[in-house]
Amino acid sequence: MPELAGPDGPEGGPPASSLGPRRADRVELVGLRFLGTHGALPEERRRPQPFEVDLAVVTDLQPAGRSDRLCDTVDYAALCEVVKGVIEGPPVSLLERLAEQVADQVLALAGAGARVLVTVRKPHAPLAAQFASVAVHIERP
Repeated sequence: MPELAGPDGPEGGPPASSLGPRRADRVELVGLRFLGTHGALPEERRRPQPFEVDLAVVTDLQPAGRSDRLCDTVDYAALCEVVKGVIEGPPVSLLERLAEQVADQVLALAGAGARVLVTVRKPHAPLAAQFASVAVHIERP
């Protein structure tokens, strides 16, 4: 895919350096919600609470776009099952650990060359403040 021309170029687009040589293809799942018993405090492990996950798998989607075959892409139903298994699985103390578990399993599923971005949110964290959620965001090769 050619780089976009700069402001003086034929396409009048932004400078190529601001976009890189090519925009990354990705499969995204946004706002997945499952109940889990994770947290550093004992009361967080006694009662299930909601966790939200956003997931992006950066990989080449051109083969699937050309073939129209599920086997040529990352199946988002399988990605959803990975997230569900981690959130509904054995308790951990930290959101960072949940995100890392999701990333590890997704990368194993997506194969070589994939990159994963994971955000895990905890809307009901035990804080003495009003807030929408607490979250961690990780990116792994």
